[in-house]
Amino acid sequence: MNKSAGVLLGIVVAIGAISAGGAWYTGTKIEGVLNNAVSNANKELQTAMAGSNGTASLELVSLERHTFTSTAHYRLKGEGEMFGDAPVELLFVDHIEHGPLPFSRLVSLKWLPVMATSNYQLEKNPATEKWFAATKGAAPLKGVTNIGYDESTTSTVDLLPLETALDEQSSLKFSGLTLNISASAQAQKVKADGYMDSLKLVTVAEDQAPVQIELNGLTLASNLTKSSYGYYTGNNTLELSNSKTTFGTKQSVLGVKNFEMKNLTEENGSNASGRADYTVGEVTLNDKKIGSASMAMSLKNLDIPSTMSLMQIYQTKLQPYEKAAAEATAAGLPAPELNLTEAESAQVKADLQKLLAAGPQVALENLSLKTANGESRANLVIDLTKPQSMDLPPDQLGKQLIALLDLNITVSKPMLIDLLSVQAQLDGQTDAKAIVDGATGAADMFSGMAVGSQLAIVEGTNVVTKLHYAANQVEFNGQKMTVEQFVGFLMSKFAGVTQVQ
Repeated sequence: MNKSAGVLLGIVVAIGAISAGGAWYTGTKIEGVLNNAVSNANKELQTAMAGSNGTASLELVSLERHTFTSTAHYRLKGEGEMFGDAPVELLFVDHIEHGPLPFSRLVSLKWLPVMATSNYQLEKNPATEKWFAATKGAAPLKGVTNIGYDESTTSTVDLLPLETALDEQSSLKFSGLTLNISASAQAQKVKADGYMDSLKLVTVAEDQAPVQIELNGLTLASNLTKSSYGYYTGNNTLELSNSKTTFGTKQSVLGVKNFEMKNLTEENGSNASGRADYTVGEVTLNDKKIGSASMAMSLKNLDIPSTMSLMQIYQTKLQPYEKAAAEATAAGLPAPELNLTEAESAQVKADLQKLLAAGPQVALENLSLKTANGESRANLVIDLTKPQSMDLPPDQLGKQLIALLDLNITVSKPMLIDLLSVQAQLDGQTDAKAIVDGATGAADMFSGMAVGSQLAIVEGTNVVTKLHYAANQVEFNGQKMTVEQFVGFLMSKFAGVTQVQ
């Protein structure tokens, strides 16, 4: 044996010895690591399920530990209304390769040491046997997770393609979905991205009309950090290239292209804020272009401790009450009373006052629909504030709760004409001039009724409603009045509508 070959053989033997020793060491630690992971997962499940009518939990059922590998079995349980009439139970098996150099990483030339590589997959049981049948016996959900010595993780999760009949009238065809996830120790920071090529669902509506839903090009992405209060802040994005929904007795086709949803949550001290933006690049009906749409909502200055306290009371008191009331109603019995102790009532009142003292703001920043010839828009901003007392009469409490309300609605007559023209064509009309004339007449009628009722004014080709409230003063379409005068004005208008009906 020459010198170079001897050196190479020595290196290989040394790596093998280190790996074997490391694998034995990892084997002694793996149970503690898994128990910590299960405990953290259960905390996240509890947070995720807060406010829902259900519970979910993960359990490490067994662990067989060997020198180079271990085998773990997990049970994931879901119970409550959101899971249906009976509890749902999913079983997973996990084949764990001990570090520092798991064999699967060696053969793929990934030589960075890790504590372990987890290869897990869903197991067949009565709850999942139809899912397995749809994937021809292959595990429909599987994944690989590499666990670092600092307990950080990198994972790939796969949902396998499938095609199956859900019942006699429904079927599902799914291209599969892959998720890539990386997380720091205890999942303090999480990044994820995923992609699905297509999904097609065929079923029937309540009126027995066929319904077909097709989704294509779904992309998911998240970049999150756990806040000091235990929930995640950061960015989530969902993009969908296009979708088609076929419905109704005439089998109309609603198309959506370039849908995007983005949400952002942030934490500043003890306050949280968030926003959600939705955009649709194009909406079509039976291949006739309608337009594009967008919506943006935001929440600011939300006091976190008081919100979490109110959520806790909701979970422990209101949710059980809602369930008991629903059961009593179903049995034809009177609903039970909601009983809060004096301490709980005082806590609710104190939390509400603290929540309002932070000055929360709720806003519909934009709601718009744009067609070829016009765009309609709406926005609403509401600023809340702490009243002098929570025990005030409802009318006085309402005035003191709202520090500011600003509402703007703009309806474009050209946009209305575009929409009404599309509807006329769908109804089978073919005379272009008659279609435009009819749509224009209907738009003019809407404008006249809105202005005649004094609920709107005309600005150019737009029908506009503007409402601003602050400091017990209302400005409605340029006219100033007190809250009492405004309420009286509205009552007179809607009372007139009621009498006409």
